[in-house]
Amino acid sequence: MTPETVLTIMQQTLQVITMLIAVILLPALFVGLLVSMFQAATSINEQTLSFIPKLLVTILVLVMAGPWMLSLLTGYATRVFEDIPFLIG
Repeated sequence: MTPETVLTIMQQTLQVITMLIAVILLPALFVGLLVSMFQAATSINEQTLSFIPKLLVTILVLVMAGPWMLSLLTGYATRVFEDIPFLIG
């Protein structure tokens, strides 16, 4: 296995990981920003107020995007396992 092959596999792995993480984190970050703006506008300084909406959005995203995330991950793993004989030589 050449160094270029290893780098290609690592690049593809990082792309898949980035896509999976972005799907979960971006909605939570957006909701956190909205809650923070609401707290700043109303002068409410309750720390738990931002935690519950972010948790609910994260759970909702996992429920809705879970099948897509699972198919992406299993497709990538299957592709890597099928390429093992060609990678070894």
